[in-house]
Amino acid sequence: MRLWLAAVGRSRGGPTRDLFDEYVGRLSWPFTLKEVEVKKRLSSDELKRQEAELLLAAVPVGAIVVALDERGKALPSESFAARIGDWRDRGAGDLAFLIGGADGHGDAVRARADFLLAFGPMTWPHMLVRGMLAEQLYRAQQILAGHPYHRS
Repeated sequence: MRLWLAAVGRSRGGPTRDLFDEYVGRLSWPFTLKEVEVKKRLSSDELKRQEAELLLAAVPVGAIVVALDERGKALPSESFAARIGDWRDRGAGDLAFLIGGADGHGDAVRARADFLLAFGPMTWPHMLVRGMLAEQLYRAQQILAGHPYHRS
């Protein structure tokens, strides 16, 4: 199974990028980051619409799509791992995660998503969310492998 992250915004160096790189480097699943950006000043609705188009164009056809969204479901790590394991066991070739811009996801992303995932009710910096997602993917990988990295 191949993992994809399509995210609005360009990552610069620093602690949040280091965190992301640390956990992506630990993954045994192939991982691809696609960064997209709209550089025009637009209304919030138009910006979300254009970002949604770019995000959806960045993921492979037929991928399972998980949108990180404040209206999504927050899962314990074990449940997140089980969901990934289920998709893997059902033959998913590509699993794509989408992180929207400051105004959130456009309707097209929510409509296309197979699952809406939230990292709790708080708002997190988008670059930090990349690192948090990478760590949770690594944790899921270790849970599925029966490795003691995850202890509750």
